[in-house]
Amino acid sequence: MTHYNYLIIGGGMTADAAARGIRDVDAKGSVGLIGEEPHPPYNRPPLSKKLWQGKPLESIWRKTETLDVEMHLGRAVQTLDLPNKHVTDDQGNVYSFERLLLATGGTPRRFPFGGDDILYFRTLDDYQKLRTLSDGKQRFAVIGGGFIGSEIAAALTINGKDVIMIFPGEGIGARMFPHDLSQFLNRYYQEKGIELLAGSLVIGLTRQGEKLRLNIRDNRTGAEKWLLVDGVVAGIGIEPNIALAQRAGLPVDNGIVVDEYLRAGNPDVYAAGDVANFYNPALSRRIRVEHENNALTMGRHAGRNMAGETTPYHYLPYFYSDLFELGYEAIGFVDPQLETIPAWSTPYQKGVVYYLQDRRVRGVLLWNVWEKAGDARNLIAEPGPFKPEDLPGRL
Repeated sequence: MTHYNYLIIGGGMTADAAARGIRDVDAKGSVGLIGEEPHPPYNRPPLSKKLWQGKPLESIWRKTETLDVEMHLGRAVQTLDLPNKHVTDDQGNVYSFERLLLATGGTPRRFPFGGDDILYFRTLDDYQKLRTLSDGKQRFAVIGGGFIGSEIAAALTINGKDVIMIFPGEGIGARMFPHDLSQFLNRYYQEKGIELLAGSLVIGLTRQGEKLRLNIRDNRTGAEKWLLVDGVVAGIGIEPNIALAQRAGLPVDNGIVVDEYLRAGNPDVYAAGDVANFYNPALSRRIRVEHENNALTMGRHAGRNMAGETTPYHYLPYFYSDLFELGYEAIGFVDPQLETIPAWSTPYQKGVVYYLQDRRVRGVLLWNVWEKAGDARNLIAEPGPFKPEDLPGRL
């Protein structure tokens, strides 16, 4: 049995940030990290962004090894024994701990068909597989109109590939953006040469020689058709990896439920990152955030608290994306079902969209507007009341 003062389960950005948080407070305590991927922690956003624009692969590494962390990679933790404070991995190795962090992330949702012919894009291995495939193939289907779908479609197109996007909603980013902005993105992507099958579901996939045949149903008419492509990439969301916590009797509800100090139902167990369900005072609600900013800030905060600090995590994370020449940052609860108040300096090219509910700002979309995330966070924390006409010009 290997013993650590601090044991981190997970090998992503949250895990690396937690190790840095521990070292902020405790320079000497032993730190162990168990990760399912064979790679040490790396930055995930470049996999669908900068690496496709020429940034070198070596730029993604977070250099966790410089933190005096003992890493056990390519291993999955199977059991968590809380009374005896140890875990066992899939190779039978046992690790004991004084403080534990669950940074287990999430697993991509999958279709009940297609098997390995559908690439569920999330990891470095996924990037390398798609990069290799794109070197010799031309026609790709991208399933999903959210973050991953819109970014991968742009990345493949920038690299000269023929891309078809298929998604059930009416527009790209329809779950976040006002209807007119989402429809603008449809036109924008079409102008870039991407074929869109909006309002459509993929209902089957079969291999046809070296090609893949996708069966598609139109949501509106029920009509079905099929198309042939060289590769299929899916970005249809993730499910938080809660099984280990659940088996150990820790609280779970859309993730692992943590208190304001990021403790997961046990004074010596913490959770952070994609998997953690936490309360945010500015929004007056529990949220779970699957983006880089939260992974880094929450991970580091958890590490510091594991090492002896007792500081509540009240930070409201932001998230961002790049869509060809466009880019945005979003803070808070961005849902087009709320009242949306656009303030464009140039329509659909630069501006701010405010999301209003019960006369309070619940979210802010900064569209090609930069260095305003802190101001947007402060605006969301204000009690109001706000009228729609109060908001344009605030940011």
